[in-house]
Amino acid sequence: MSIILASESPRRRELLARMGLDFIIRTAPHDETMNPFAAPSDEVARVSLLKAQAVYPNCRDEDIIVAADTIVVCDGLMMGKPRSEADAFSMLRRLSGRDHQVMSGLTVMQGSFTETVTVTTGIRFRHLADEEIRAYIATGEPMDKAGAYAIQGLAAMFIIGIDGDYYNVMGLPVCTLATILRKLGVQLLR
Repeated sequence: MSIILASESPRRRELLARMGLDFIIRTAPHDETMNPFAAPSDEVARVSLLKAQAVYPNCRDEDIIVAADTIVVCDGLMMGKPRSEADAFSMLRRLSGRDHQVMSGLTVMQGSFTETVTVTTGIRFRHLADEEIRAYIATGEPMDKAGAYAIQGLAAMFIIGIDGDYYNVMGLPVCTLATILRKLGVQLLR
């Protein structure tokens, strides 16, 4: 049995390694387009399931596939990774001084077992000045992050409140994943 991470995200790799798990990275093409008229929690779960299903044909039945997708939601608007610096500025301006949610769809598959959940964490940003947003974008950090920020990076200076799983904001709800892996007999904390 191998654990297969269906993601190239450096943050997800880091978090699985912190859990003490040996794993293989395997990805396959899939459609990440989200329906803007559907519930964000349903869409992020659906995309995580698609990621797992895309790699499943190249795995053995005993392998455990872990797939995740993360979005930021503010006023019902789903925000993925910014497409440009202007897009990043728009996202951060929208989040400035406001509450929002970070949602991660998590899918774990093994043989005929599939569990897909959405984990939501509430975040509150302090007010950000436009020049501060521009300086943050100039670091390059926001460009490959949902919502255009990294809680574990420089954007930690923007966050005045968090309600829920910190690691979910990084892109992998570690506690939820550990609970599902235990159901499958994976020994953690050995």
